[in-house]
Amino acid sequence: MNNKDYITLYSTFAMEQMRRYGIPASVTLAQGILESSNGESTLAKKENNHFGIKATQGWLDGGGRYGLYTDDKPNEKFCSYDSVADSYEHHSRFLAENKRYAGCFKLQADDYKGWAKGLEQAGYATGGNYAASLIGIIERNGLDKYDRMVMEEMQAQGRTPGEDRESHLTEEGKGYAFPLERLEFLLVTAPFGGQRSITLQTDHEAVLATEDNGKVVAVDTGKSLTVEYARTDGTTYQVSYQDLANTNAKVGDTVNAGQQVGVSGDNLQFGVVQISTDGSRRNIDPAAYLADVAQKGNINLQLMYEGKDLMEKYKAADGAAINTTLSPEEWMKKLLSSEDSGARLGYGTDPVVEMAITMFTSLMALAMQIDNKDEQMKVATEAALGKRIDLSALLPACKECVLEIQDGGRPILHMDNGSGIFSHELTASEMNRLSLVLSDTGTTAEQKRIQVAAIVNSIALSGQVAQNYEQGMEQHNGQGENLQIR
Repeated sequence: MNNKDYITLYSTFAMEQMRRYGIPASVTLAQGILESSNGESTLAKKENNHFGIKATQGWLDGGGRYGLYTDDKPNEKFCSYDSVADSYEHHSRFLAENKRYAGCFKLQADDYKGWAKGLEQAGYATGGNYAASLIGIIERNGLDKYDRMVMEEMQAQGRTPGEDRESHLTEEGKGYAFPLERLEFLLVTAPFGGQRSITLQTDHEAVLATEDNGKVVAVDTGKSLTVEYARTDGTTYQVSYQDLANTNAKVGDTVNAGQQVGVSGDNLQFGVVQISTDGSRRNIDPAAYLADVAQKGNINLQLMYEGKDLMEKYKAADGAAINTTLSPEEWMKKLLSSEDSGARLGYGTDPVVEMAITMFTSLMALAMQIDNKDEQMKVATEAALGKRIDLSALLPACKECVLEIQDGGRPILHMDNGSGIFSHELTASEMNRLSLVLSDTGTTAEQKRIQVAAIVNSIALSGQVAQNYEQGMEQHNGQGENLQIR
């Protein structure tokens, strides 16, 4: 099939999903075309899976069928459907039930560009330029006409697309939640170890119960809280929240998944204790517990530490070691655009901010002369959270050179070149000059360092001249005032 054939066959499916869930028909069709290769992919032909959706533990526990295919790794389980219509329905539920896509549902149902960008930012696909690919398919094939048809039809009825969305959603995964509300991942600043818990990056925000029917068994008002969950085999799990600024529950309360139980401080200590039927207690890695919650609750969030998802080894059937393909640059971009960046820089939404962040991360990679990958990721994390990198290694003649990303994605260069100290906000032109050097695949790292140093020194010289001029004018004006007084 070609695009035209695919659209003819499945446009009615996409329009029905828009009516039910408020997802633009154009976006659904474009995703189907892209993900299934116009319905010609093996996954589409054998499993009726047109959107590349993998089988979660909740899907498997509910008796859902699956096929084994190689994607990020061999023998991954992908959902298998009785019909293409079922694939379209599950795709809509997949988006509507996962909090990472919540921002998309705040958009208008005919805002296909916003939806395409939102899906990319939420991590629907691992490849780059996903939004641009969807928008290109939509505009080349005029798919937005299906959005207009649904909008006009429902407006004539006095209705809006997706207004009955909640009534269409199943109860799958409703009884589970992560301890913090996030779109893509929770940031771990200290993993499980001697402290018997993990430390999560927070900012005085709501902390949530992770399962239904939890019993609050301990509360230290304003400091900590523990919730206990029973299992059918007689064991129990006690989930503790420490370093709280406030608590919202008392001993004996019953809490459900997603219910607020307290407010965090600057960080959250999250621990899990397993209590056996004989009463023995064992501290377990919270990453293992959250991997189980994620699978049962169909939650597509990650638990990230230094660019690695700590839950991956617990999700794998063979307990395989963590395998991450993120580079320090990719991890920094991911972190800078997350809720934990502090300034919510909005990477991917503003072209100037995007250029600033790309330049920032590329400069960090160039300045980071470290061979050890773990140490690289640690330094990259610290730089992203502080939004500050030391470029002094690139300019040996300079006493100090630091680049800082301030609110709104403004890159500020702080320099001490021995003859003066000054700060300068990089212009779009200066950022572009640096970006061109950094993105040049035909030059070595050493050549890039030399060219970057030349550009930064040029910026420093211009800044020093401007600063000296301003200081000279101030002194001149001051002398003039003194003469008048005399």
